[in-house]
Amino acid sequence: MPHWLTGTLTCLIILFNTLIGIGPMLVVGLLKVAIPLRGFQRHCSRIVMWIAETWAAGVNATINRMTGTQWDIRCEGVLAPQHSYLVISNHQSWVDIPALLQAFNRKTPYFKFFLKRELVWIPFLGLAFWALDYPFMKRYSKAHLARFPEDQGKDLEITRRACRKFNKLPVTIVNYLEGTRLTPAKHRAQNSPYRHLLKPKSGGVAFVMAALGEQMRSLLDVTIVYPQGKPPGFWALLSGRVDRVVIDIRQVELAPELFAGDYQNDVQFRNRFQKWVNDLWQTKDERIEQLHAELLPYSSKTNQTQMPAAINQESDARTTSGD
Repeated sequence: MPHWLTGTLTCLIILFNTLIGIGPMLVVGLLKVAIPLRGFQRHCSRIVMWIAETWAAGVNATINRMTGTQWDIRCEGVLAPQHSYLVISNHQSWVDIPALLQAFNRKTPYFKFFLKRELVWIPFLGLAFWALDYPFMKRYSKAHLARFPEDQGKDLEITRRACRKFNKLPVTIVNYLEGTRLTPAKHRAQNSPYRHLLKPKSGGVAFVMAALGEQMRSLLDVTIVYPQGKPPGFWALLSGRVDRVVIDIRQVELAPELFAGDYQNDVQFRNRFQKWVNDLWQTKDERIEQLHAELLPYSSKTNQTQMPAAINQESDARTTSGD
């Protein structure tokens, strides 16, 4: 099929799948609000997450069948849906989110993002985010905080309240430490010390770790690489013009002292935590460089419709096809 037709049909199937799932999800979400019994609310949360996982499985199957994209998923260790995880990932494109769905759906608890508050007004999706207990953040600029210092720390307090909802309920929290998608202009504006990354922000992840504590089994350090070079747009994925996506997952065991400090008020702990994050980010930058070097034979032939046999064999050995 021509790419525009593939993209249109893929969009329609995903939209149909979304409309089927969103009704039951909202009904259960409203029941959770109407009946304020903790046990009942936890049961409702599990039902909502099951609906979301079923929706994600449908999205994965649709993309895999319609586009032919190969998801080269490389994971250290075994993932378990009964444990809580914190996922950190580099962020380059909207394709990063389907990549996470392919890598983690039904292998870990359904993941939560910290979202901008404005997204709650998106028709249907905003209500679904609310039913799923996605925390909505309101970020303040430096200029705003200079005028209204009383708003200092409000976003971090939202993080604390959101994480309390996940107490004793397995959850996967996704945190993009860069805070925004990487672009050449942003990279230059930051004068980033990393070749492939923006500077990381450590405050949000520190509060998530403090709130989840021992409940979180490990940190999943995710590195997403697009062998074709420039990160593709979401339409390119839906229309079948993304041949391959590499998702490299490394499990990082966390030292107990990373959970115990007071990031906001203890300067020494904050400095240690920021050093830990910077070291983690430096390792990720080097890992991206290694992956690009490994994938160079593929990226040099992106104009070909057929990938080299050696890479096809490697991908077959490592690719998880999704649900």
